[in-house]
Amino acid sequence: MNKPTYRGRLAPTPTGDLHLGHARTFHQAWKRARDARGQILMRMEDLDRQRCKPEFTHHALADLSWLGLDWDDDICIQSQHPHRYLAAWQKLKNEGWIYPCTRSRKELRSLPLPDTQDEQDAEAIFPIEWRPPPGAEQAYDSPEGVTWRFRVPEGEVITFSDLRKGNISYIAGQDFGDFSLWRRDNIPAYELSVVVDDIAQGITEVVRGADLLRSTARQLLIYRALNATPPAWSHEPLVRDPQGVRLAKRFHSLSIRELRESGKTPEEVLALAYSHT
Repeated sequence: MNKPTYRGRLAPTPTGDLHLGHARTFHQAWKRARDARGQILMRMEDLDRQRCKPEFTHHALADLSWLGLDWDDDICIQSQHPHRYLAAWQKLKNEGWIYPCTRSRKELRSLPLPDTQDEQDAEAIFPIEWRPPPGAEQAYDSPEGVTWRFRVPEGEVITFSDLRKGNISYIAGQDFGDFSLWRRDNIPAYELSVVVDDIAQGITEVVRGADLLRSTARQLLIYRALNATPPAWSHEPLVRDPQGVRLAKRFHSLSIRELRESGKTPEEVLALAYSHT
């Protein structure tokens, strides 16, 4: 059997301008695809209409093109494919993988954070005693109105091989608990949408930041529930500022756009991105 053609992806979220961390990770994703003589696809992850803005979509595409990155085929716009996520939700609900959660944010904030997670990845373990009775999900014909959580297999070790990090393991119920799959405001959560789109686009390797290692363990459970083969993984080192804080949009970190406007060349921006890990 012929080995499948390499298919990678660039998947910015247009909630702000891209920074040096995005430059490094997207450049690595692009390079991996081009070195493999495969395809690299562009996907705009714009499901959160309150936070995602058209101007940031335009900026992202322009900034990545300026860096010398190109992509194959038409751009996939997440918000144009709601049927994909709804079909996945229906399957997961019908097979009992997920359940409706009516717990408030205040209740969730009252839970202690586990010792196994650092501040950047902090998330309380959802108590299994808060799960509704089996079959509660069957009362719903749509995901609207409540949060939907994935019922993790308590105590199961989730292991995967990563190009950068080697073999990685997490214990379901200890390192992460029942996680959100569909938000109360009727938006598919990241964990579901990214898996559904990677399956639909035939992605064979995911290149992204090391802050998403724990997400990979969660997503492997979704792949299994959807009877789909997961891609290979490469989690890139995080780009940090001189104080050692990782770059993020919420910290108003130095953006590619600002560097462009200051007169930096694409080569200089990439050199900065690779020198701050």
